[in-house]
This record gives sequence, C-alpha cells and structure tokens, in this order.
Amino acid sequence: MKNRFMLAPLTNQQSHENGKLSEDELKWLTMRAEGGFGLVMTCASHVQEIGKGFPGQLGIFSDDLNEGHIKLASQIKEHGSLAVIQLHHAGMRTPAELINEKPVCPSDNEETNSRGLTLEEVKQLRDHFISAAIRAKKCGYDGVEVHGAHGYVLTQFLSSEINKRTDEYGGSLVNRSRLLFEIVNAIRETCGENFLLGVRLSPERFGMDIDEIKWVCQKLIDEGAIDFLDISLWDCFKMPYEEKYQNISLLEHFKSLNFKM
Repeated sequence: MKNRFMLAPLTNQQSHENGKLSEDELKWLTMRAEGGFGLVMTCASHVQEIGKGFPGQLGIFSDDLNEGHIKLASQIKEHGSLAVIQLHHAGMRTPAELINEKPVCPSDNEETNSRGLTLEEVKQLRDHFISAAIRAKKCGYDGVEVHGAHGYVLTQFLSSEINKRTDEYGGSLVNRSRLLFEIVNAIRETCGENFLLGVRLSPERFGMDIDEIKWVCQKLIDEGAIDFLDISLWDCFKMPYEEKYQNISLLEHFKSLNFKM
C-alpha cells in the first residue's frame, strides 16, 4: 500500500439487477482510487444469486460478470491503489422479493421466513465463496475480504441464537465457526500467499458474543491464513452492549488480542 488509507466496503446499490457492474459504480470506486486511497474495497459482492442482499448489488457469482470486474480492478490499480473485493452472502437477510424464493439460513428461521440449508447446500455455499475468490484473482483483484459481519450468512452460522444445526456446522463454537475457517483456509491455499485475504466480523449484536468473537479472531491470527481483520465496531469509542463486558471499550477488547506471530 502506498499509504494507510483504506476505503471501507460501502454498498451503494449502483449496479445492475443481474449483478453486472454499472458505469456509476465503476466511476464512484475509481474516483476513490484517483483521490489517493492506498486500498479501495468494493461494496459487498454476493457469491450466490440467492445471497443477494440489496437492489442494485454488484455480484461475483458467475464468470458472466467477469468483464466488469476486470475493468474495475484494472482501473483501481491504474491509480496506484490496491483493489480488493468484499465477498458477501446475505443469508436470511436476503429480501425474498429479490430472489423470488425463501431466503436461506443455517437452520429454519420463522421470524424471517427463511429455510435451513441442507448439509450439501452448506458445502456448496463454502465452495461458492472459494470460487468467488478464485474468480476475483483471475479478474485482477489484489485480494478479497470475507464478509462475516452484520448478521449476514457467516454471522448466522457463528451465532448460537440463530444457528440451531445439529451437524458439524452447528452446536459448539468450533462447529459454528467451521464454515468460516474452511472458506478462509481454502482461499489461502488456492489463491496463494501473495493474495490479500481479510475477514470482517461483528463483535456484538446479531447474536454475537464478544468472548466468542475474540476466540475466532485469535484463531484466525494464530493460524496465519489472513492478512487483516476488519472488526466492525460502528463507533471506536463505544462501550460494549452487554454489561458484563463493560469493563473496557469495544476497541480495547480487540486491541488486547495477541497479534504477535
């Protein structure tokens, strides 16, 4: 990076409904690179058609979308910025009217009228995150961020409140985090050591427990597969929502992790 300024992934709903990049989104992101950001990250880009979270969302679920990504990655890099794409799946937060079917979730969720994924579908979801990263690399991106925050599908798997599965992807924290680690480790293996790889997580809300998320973060650090952690604090001065964690700020909780390898 030419400097330490990184553009956060901001979902602008500017692209076409079929997931293809629009000229508006291309212009907005390349202007950020032209303005001097050391790293420009795209909006959340869905890895499956049924994982669409917003109207006008940029997709990376098919090779049919590659032309736009090649153009976007190339133009960001022309201005000396690193080009990173955020990989996303909304899960039960997908509006049914966008996909014309029930949204999916780790397990049936009556509140959102979502259906639970079969074990085969969980493995397909894992593979589609991985193939999206491979596609991104082929299109010229310098790296990807795996979106595991904000109540989207990987958050839903991590959450003991939402994930009621009884197989190897549910129950204990080890099982609930299994999908995330399988995705991360496979991306590192298939895309190589020189491909930037980050993970975004929520420390609280959406059924997240701070100690559990700190455990996931420390494991990600210790295993050495990722290059950066993106902890979505909302407010860097915020105190934790749960009283039992209010001895220090949210930021201090995550600064206390052992980042030494």
